[in-house]
Amino acid sequence: MTEFIADFWHFEFIRHALFTGLLASIACGIIGTYVVVKRIVFLSGGISHTAYGGIGMGYYFGFNPIIGATIFSLFSALGIAWVRHRAGRREDTLIGIMWAMGMAIGIFFIDKTPGYAPNLMSYLFGNILTVPTSDLILIGILDLVILLITVLLFKEFKALTFDEEYALISGVPVIVLNILLFCLIAFTVVVLIRAVGVILVIALLTIPAAIMVQFHLNLERTMIFSIILSAFFTTAGLLISAAYNVTSGATIIAVACAGYALSLLFNTLKTKLRRSN
Repeated sequence: MTEFIADFWHFEFIRHALFTGLLASIACGIIGTYVVVKRIVFLSGGISHTAYGGIGMGYYFGFNPIIGATIFSLFSALGIAWVRHRAGRREDTLIGIMWAMGMAIGIFFIDKTPGYAPNLMSYLFGNILTVPTSDLILIGILDLVILLITVLLFKEFKALTFDEEYALISGVPVIVLNILLFCLIAFTVVVLIRAVGVILVIALLTIPAAIMVQFHLNLERTMIFSIILSAFFTTAGLLISAAYNVTSGATIIAVACAGYALSLLFNTLKTKLRRSN
């Protein structure tokens, strides 16, 4: 295995894939913790599938699909936030509608694009091995935005995550922070699309944080260990997919799901030992 890793490190696309996985892990660990603790996983799924509309538009008009995904993700996040706080309608209904609409718009533009879109499957199921330098830079910039905002507003986001009503009474601008959090989720979705694709993005966003939440750590440690765990999943999945020539995104998610199953087994055994003692 050591020789295998050393040989693959000489290839530029492998180095890009590893860097993409590490950058994606930063956003995944931070925002995924908020998503899991605040219980807004379905919202993340809605945003990720709406992003497919932007990918299709990017192909049709000839610009970077990641930019299109960013635009669509942000608009869907803002739309959900507006309806949630202003219109008083059911949030899950809107998310379901936007989920379907984004996928439909993406399919429409892909159908109307002349010729064949060769990288389409990489956006649906991910192909971390095909990330170009331009996308790697864009992912790095989005990561810096997520990291900077989270650090500057950590206390406010912490209050918002654990008790929104108390945060509102305490004078925290809940509406503004919710909008900002939804936009950060949109940024994270864009970061993860290149690694695991639109369909699987919700899994990588939530699984590392869901594992760490079981160990009842504070918010800071949960984020840090979620980042580390996500980096391990992406790296291990990348190596396995390269070794056995299988889809990288699906392999990364399979490794993450295996990790989640092991964490459940560990916690179950630990609980039984405590009861027996």
